[in-house]
Amino acid sequence: MPPKIRNSVAWQQAELLMQPAFIRVVDNIRKLLDVSSWTGTYQDVLIWPTGTTDETKAIVTKLLQDLEAATPEQALEIRETLSPLPIPHPGYHLCLQRQEQTVSIDLWELCYQVCFRSYISGDETVEIDTSLIDENGDVEWQRLDAKAKELVEQVFANLPE
Repeated sequence: MPPKIRNSVAWQQAELLMQPAFIRVVDNIRKLLDVSSWTGTYQDVLIWPTGTTDETKAIVTKLLQDLEAATPEQALEIRETLSPLPIPHPGYHLCLQRQEQTVSIDLWELCYQVCFRSYISGDETVEIDTSLIDENGDVEWQRLDAKAKELVEQVFANLPE
């Protein structure tokens, strides 16, 4: 699940950092895949709240599909039906493969680790890593690059032998 950001200043800082962090993460992955025995593909995925049953997922998926072709009246009814149900958020995974081994890595989780201090998956609230923002309120590019590179290198270092 995406972390919760506590205030508007932190929200603006996250908006400033997330896109450059994502680009840096993907670029560092590309560089390491060029010299790795692993191959990688990217996949769009749906991330469901913890504890969502397969039955609920099927119901919500069907309602979301129905919503795409619904009349305005039907859309209102579908939205009302969806309102108490868990809604997935989009995710983006790197699927690594080497021989019979496969590993899936959530790229947004990596970006959260870059942008937030001491981020742990599932954190409810987070703190922006303000060392990635300079005194003028702009991205501190060298620090962002270094942190993204370090995290991606850790991911590759921890892949199965």
